[in-house]
Amino acid sequence: MAVQDLMPTWVGATAKQIARGVRRGDVSATQVVADHLDHIARADADLAAFRTVRGGEAITEAEKVDEQEELANLPLAGVPVAVKENTAVAGLPTWHGSAAVRSAVAEADHEVVRRLRGAGAVILGVTRMPELGLWALTDDASAVTRNPWDPRRTPGGSSGGAAAAVAAGLVPMAHGNDGLGSIRIPAACCGLVGLKPGRGVVPCQLGADDWFGLTEHGMLTSTVADAAVGFQVLAGRPQEKLVPPQRLRVGVSLRSPVRGVAPDAPNRDAVAAAGRLLAAAGHDTVPADPVYPTRLGLAGIATWFAAAAADVRAAGLDPRALQRRSRRHVALGEWAQRRGYVRESDRVAWRERSVGFFADHSVDLLLTPALAGPPPEAAGWSGRSWAANMKASIRYAPFAAPWNIAGLPAIVVPVGRRPDGLPVAVQLVGPPGSELLLLGVAGQFEMQAPWARHAPGYPRVGTGSPAVA
Repeated sequence: MAVQDLMPTWVGATAKQIARGVRRGDVSATQVVADHLDHIARADADLAAFRTVRGGEAITEAEKVDEQEELANLPLAGVPVAVKENTAVAGLPTWHGSAAVRSAVAEADHEVVRRLRGAGAVILGVTRMPELGLWALTDDASAVTRNPWDPRRTPGGSSGGAAAAVAAGLVPMAHGNDGLGSIRIPAACCGLVGLKPGRGVVPCQLGADDWFGLTEHGMLTSTVADAAVGFQVLAGRPQEKLVPPQRLRVGVSLRSPVRGVAPDAPNRDAVAAAGRLLAAAGHDTVPADPVYPTRLGLAGIATWFAAAAADVRAAGLDPRALQRRSRRHVALGEWAQRRGYVRESDRVAWRERSVGFFADHSVDLLLTPALAGPPPEAAGWSGRSWAANMKASIRYAPFAAPWNIAGLPAIVVPVGRRPDGLPVAVQLVGPPGSELLLLGVAGQFEMQAPWARHAPGYPRVGTGSPAVA
């Protein structure tokens, strides 16, 4: 065994542990970043989580954190963070999931990246996603991103690289964004916590129209405490300690938003397990099924199509340069807009109906499955047909999209394992402004039934994380 394998490492520590250690001088930000860069060099060849790693630049930025005289007000002091590749990081191209849609080197950080840096985080690189963020499957012609829990499975999408990176301990937390489930789906696939904030809580401005207002920025983490810190940083809020919520009334629904697609037994069992955890925490659960009108599904799919077309127009791209699956999607988006199928009035109507659901059923939150089935295979989906990608994405992950259209906050939380060993999760949805409430309930889940923070066999380091308080 090499000498370096006997040395302690901060790989595998939580973001809160790292920030606390850096603030009190137990470790330097430079050492933490070096540890994680070494781990990425060891492990990412098997996962393809990162598009680009900022090795030298990250070390330089970590040194600047160490040079600051006052670290007390940096909630992410020295914490290594990854950013999804459709979000501008100064000095890097913005890839958007493939070389065909890569934009020029960014001159300035996106606002959420600026806020992460302002909190003391160090950006290690950008993580992979499917082209234009359209699919719940992450790959392109250069690589297939793999799930650390089972490399034969996808980590989900579109924030698939982010989820793979956190589940393997390459970083303790990673930025993602969620237009129709792109944080929550990979969080569920990889056994992580994934919060999609409500509309307008975190600055967006992804592109020309950020998917007609459907997209929100958030973080993928391995603990609820890290999720809370990350959310408050991105939302520009003072750090507030989570308080376990008092007695709540939670609606429970297994109803799928997609007709003919139902949750499988492990996902039904996960909802039952979450119901037991809620009861043990002192909450009440009642059956409460949202009504997902056919019109909602049609409006959501039309908006999904049109968002791709708008992104291509805004970037001045030739659609012929796109992957086959994306070309068809863009063409359908142009058609849907010409026919008038993309209407703000439809989205407003669903938002009003969704907000009214909580009052109509006298519930504080809604509990649903996170997924309908296991993650599909990790494969070259970018070379397959549009129909194959549509079918695979919708059949395993139908539960997230309605809450983007409604603009309501929603969180995915692990609650156990499937029989095949993969993690299984549930989704909690709340009314506007309920992000901290959702995190508080997720924290009660974690206290009662702690989950494995990393996939089996990860992180691949010598002696594991140091003992930190």
